[in-house]
Amino acid sequence: MKKALSGLKHLIMPGGGETDPVLSCKREDASPSYMSINHSDTSGSSHSSESDSRGSAACPSCRGTGRIPRGQEKELVALIPYSDQRLKPRRTKLYVFLAVISCLLICFMVIFFLFPRSISINHAGVNSSYVKYDADHRSVNLLTTNKLNISNKNLFAIEVTQLNIEFLHLSVVVGNFSKANFKKIGPLVSEQVFYTVESTIQDENTFYICTWSQFSVHNILLHVQGTMNCSYLGHWEQLTFEGYEYLDCRNNATVPHLVLSNPP
Repeated sequence: MKKALSGLKHLIMPGGGETDPVLSCKREDASPSYMSINHSDTSGSSHSSESDSRGSAACPSCRGTGRIPRGQEKELVALIPYSDQRLKPRRTKLYVFLAVISCLLICFMVIFFLFPRSISINHAGVNSSYVKYDADHRSVNLLTTNKLNISNKNLFAIEVTQLNIEFLHLSVVVGNFSKANFKKIGPLVSEQVFYTVESTIQDENTFYICTWSQFSVHNILLHVQGTMNCSYLGHWEQLTFEGYEYLDCRNNATVPHLVLSNPP
């Protein structure tokens, strides 16, 4: 009977003591002790005091309840639960959206106010003229006050640093005007400026046209061309202009004259 029971036991538990645990449960000091982070009991406090005595530092991610070996603070990785509120800041999308909109708005405003716009200058004709004859040299001396229309369409002021103008009669330069630091033009302003030019026409035919009373028409044609240099925001630009005008060289009348955009 005993042999039968022994054989049945051998069939039920093959291998004999192979299923026995390798580590004996009696060695309690060799088994690691675990402690709950969120539970404060006496066993945890005793283990904490043992860790302090063995040389350890407070775990920065465990609110002071866990321990890591001293000197390995920069080598270990702290795990944060997915449900931690620090990983889910409130209104993150709203703040990101407002930041993007603010950056775009600032860029648009900077481009809108500082983007260079057109600057135009036009010859507006003669405001007044004075004629004087030189019979010895058969020449005609003209003192004319002319007008320029300058338009600034920028949202910032510009400075006219140099203005050069030439008066030509029959393709010959008879007078010129040049001035540095001429004028400052404010933003979105159109101004009319005046300048005076003294011209001398040394042509015998022109002298006769202006002095002889047999001629019914005493007009001479002048070709005006010039350049204007302007600066703004550390940038400078050169503009050119031209125009044509008739002058009555017989009468010394301070009367505005019309401007022709093209010669006859």
